[in-house]
Amino acid sequence: MAQGQIRKALSGYYYVYDGHQLIQCRGRGVFRNRGESPLVGDIVEYTMEIEGSDGTIQKILERQNELVRPPIANIDQGILVFSVKEPNFNTILLDRFLVVLESFHVHPIICLTKMDLLENGEHDELKSYIADYQNMGYTVLQTYKDEEELVERLQPILKEKTTVLAGQSGVGKSTLLNTLIPDLNLKTGIISQSLGRGKHTTRHVELIEVCDGLLADTPGFSSFDFDDIDKEELGACFPEMIRVADDCKFRGCLHLKEPKCAVKAAVETGEIRDYRYKHYEQFMQEIMDRKPRY
Repeated sequence: MAQGQIRKALSGYYYVYDGHQLIQCRGRGVFRNRGESPLVGDIVEYTMEIEGSDGTIQKILERQNELVRPPIANIDQGILVFSVKEPNFNTILLDRFLVVLESFHVHPIICLTKMDLLENGEHDELKSYIADYQNMGYTVLQTYKDEEELVERLQPILKEKTTVLAGQSGVGKSTLLNTLIPDLNLKTGIISQSLGRGKHTTRHVELIEVCDGLLADTPGFSSFDFDDIDKEELGACFPEMIRVADDCKFRGCLHLKEPKCAVKAAVETGEIRDYRYKHYEQFMQEIMDRKPRY
C-alpha cells in the first residue's frame, strides 16, 4: 500500500501526489457508507492493482483540521484577501473569516489589496484598522501595483506551509494567484457594478506548488458561517479576549451580561476595540439563534 496527498478533486476522481507523480484514484465505497469523504489536502493510503491504472484510496489518515466550505484538510494558514476599495474594506466580514479560521486552528494572515485606489483622507481610517489588527497579533500585508514586491513578501510566508487563499469576492484572489504563478492564467473576475461583488471564476479546489509550499484557491463562497462553533467557544476565536478572559469573575463567562467581566471592562478602557466587541455580540446572537441539530 502506498501513501500520498490528495492535491485535486474533480468529477469523482482524486488526484494523489506520491512524491513523484499524480495518481488518479477513486475512493472506496466504504467511505460513502460511513458518511466520510476524502478531501483535498488529505494524506491517504492507496492501492494500484496494475502499474499505470487508476488507484483506489483505502484509508484517510488523521487530519490536522478540515474546512467544510471549501472542502479541504490539513491547512496551516489562511491568507484572507480583502480589498480596501471596490468593494470597500469591511471589518465585520473580515472578522467572520478570522473567527472561522481561528475555530479550525488555521493561522490567519490578512492581505489588503488595491491600496493604490485610496484617496486623500481614507488612509488615516484604514491605518487605524491596520494598527488594531496588528495589535491583536495578526500579520497584515498591504499590496499596491508592484507585483514583484508582493511576490517577494509572500515567498517566506508560503514556504513549507499549506495555505488556503480566501476572501470576499472581487478582491483580486485570482489576480494574486496569477502573480504568484504566471503560467496558471486564471481568468480574472469582472466586478459587477450593480452587485458590488465579483463573479466566481474558479470551479474546483486544488493544491498548487508555489514558493516551496502548497497554495489552495477556495472557490464557491464569499463568507463563512458559524455552524461548527458553540457559544462557549466563540470568545476563544478573538485573540484580544483570550488575553483578559482569565480575569473574568465567572468561569465560562460569555462576556455578555455577567458581572465583573474582564472582557467588557477591557472594551470600556479601549483595550478591546468597540467594533470588535459588537461583532462578537452579533456572532454570538447568530450562534444562539441557530436551530438545534439532532
